[in-house]
Amino acid sequence: MLDRGYHVTIVSKAWVSDEERLTSQIAGALWEYPPAVCGQHTDAISLAHSKRWCMTAYHIWDAIASIPSVSRESGVRMMPSDFFFPCKIEEDPRQASKMAEIMASGVRGFYRGSDIIDDRGVDPSYGAVDAYELMAPVIDTDRAMHWLTSLVESKGARFVTETIREDLITVEDSLRARFNADVIVNCTGLQSLSLAGDSTVYPIRGGLIRVINDGTVFPKVNAALTITADAAHSSNEIVFLVPRNDNILLIGGITEPHKWDLDLTLETPIIRRMRERCEKFLPGLKDAQLDADYPLAQGLRPFRGSNVRVERELRRSGSRIVHSYGHGGAGWSLSFGCAQDVVTLVDETLSSVPAKPMSSRIGSGRGRVEITASL
Repeated sequence: MLDRGYHVTIVSKAWVSDEERLTSQIAGALWEYPPAVCGQHTDAISLAHSKRWCMTAYHIWDAIASIPSVSRESGVRMMPSDFFFPCKIEEDPRQASKMAEIMASGVRGFYRGSDIIDDRGVDPSYGAVDAYELMAPVIDTDRAMHWLTSLVESKGARFVTETIREDLITVEDSLRARFNADVIVNCTGLQSLSLAGDSTVYPIRGGLIRVINDGTVFPKVNAALTITADAAHSSNEIVFLVPRNDNILLIGGITEPHKWDLDLTLETPIIRRMRERCEKFLPGLKDAQLDADYPLAQGLRPFRGSNVRVERELRRSGSRIVHSYGHGGAGWSLSFGCAQDVVTLVDETLSSVPAKPMSSRIGSGRGRVEITASL
């Protein structure tokens, strides 16, 4: 938006911090082609858009990571990402279809072979018999959020600390007048339950254990490792291992729908099972030492009942509200793709193009990509 010449005011109740982290900082932030292992978006509309969104984001993250100084500053690196399966991929039509799409998508470094299981030290008794690898963005979310905030600030964005609780449709006119705004973009995650009047918005609680990954206690993990939910025997308790930076490994993961409280501890049964499950998958982790400063990350993924919503307000004729929320566990994977569509929707709003539902835009092309930040 800023690069297109728009004046942007960002209103938020909180900003990036190393003490009180935002949801975007807590995320595992492993890019994945949808449907994701750690996601629950299966709606046809959502998948059709998400496959396009994720590839837009992939190429931008890849470009950011390709410049050493920017990669260091942003915390974005391209690393091997390995996916393991409990049967030959061809025996599962869903996984076979997904693999074919990935191979045709333009990702870098795709390789398929069961030798990956031995190469990564995965215990074969866990059930992995097939695997593939690709190069994927791995993002240090603390560093990336600081970098993105500084980036939009340097481009002229205005920051306002404020909490808005009302349905935006009821306060749209007053907000636009107060902030001298032509368009309101709603990127408020779970708060869209109220701000978009969307009763289908709900949280899926997640937790990640952080351990030291410097190669002294166990062989350094230099690739993201995950296995399909059916091999983990539960769609809510999976294996998810991601090197966050040179010395931290994230151990996950869990998905707990409709859990609003952030009261997990290392002794909570589901967190203990998570660590035990990952230790069985990758035996070297049994001796892993916790990150003393930040051992457990937990947060609420902002899901939506049907699909990710990147759409203009449809409840009020002539509304100048654009929505972008419900990304769940795929916010970083879909980021720039959704931002690209938001820019298009803002342009359409200002050109008085009638608002249309997301279902009418499946397969539509989009123009230039903009690097923006959400609320």
